[in-house]
Amino acid sequence: MAPFVWLLFLLLSSATACDRCVHQSKATFVKSVAALTSGACGYGSFAISLNGGNLAGSGSPLYKNGAGCGACFQIRCKDPKLCTSTGANVTLTDRNYDNRTDFVLGFFALLDMAHDGMARDIYKLGIVDIEYKRIPCVYEGQNLAVRVEESSQRPYYLQIKLLYQGGQTEIVAIDVAQVGSSIWTSMSRNYGAVWDTNRIPNGALTFRFLVTSGHDGKWIWATKNVLPDEWKAGEIYDTGVQITDIAQESCYPCDYGTW
Repeated sequence: MAPFVWLLFLLLSSATACDRCVHQSKATFVKSVAALTSGACGYGSFAISLNGGNLAGSGSPLYKNGAGCGACFQIRCKDPKLCTSTGANVTLTDRNYDNRTDFVLGFFALLDMAHDGMARDIYKLGIVDIEYKRIPCVYEGQNLAVRVEESSQRPYYLQIKLLYQGGQTEIVAIDVAQVGSSIWTSMSRNYGAVWDTNRIPNGALTFRFLVTSGHDGKWIWATKNVLPDEWKAGEIYDTGVQITDIAQESCYPCDYGTW
């Protein structure tokens, strides 16, 4: 597994090395936030609780085959008559299949982006010019968590969803092991933030995560028994750790654009 994982790490690192640079693009909007909750990241109704409901979908360069799910961005439109200079902070919860824009934004994000009373005017434009940059996700007092999905069936199949992934990172591999064992079983990304395996170790379980940030990467071990012996589908379990890494970037020149 290791050679494949590190090849994947190198490929993702080269693609994310300029995350904090300011990029020029376009965005469109949807009125219903629900349209961004049940899609390619798998968050479902839980997505509404992320970032005050400021949600976004994005295409392949930022979606990253699901590794980009949960990433946070600061986005502002480029018309100062319509939009504030600070823009909106959004969390990526879905994939955008419209190749005319990098982002599709929920209505709450549009309200944050717009000057008072101007949101409807922006919406009527359909597509607007934007600037965006990736920013760290911050979950005060909340550790990285895993939700055991309903399709899980102990002891044959385990499917989990990652929640509250902080920092400016991607998780590109997950291993699971029985607590106290040195034998790790690799999980596979099913889609988005959802991972699974049909080779479940016995007993209480712990996890380790391969986390990349820009051109840097490392394994992070859960600091506690994450899943008890009698784990249950539908429950959310604390890993005991939070990821706060900020991307180590190698691109130059880069417009860091202090907003």
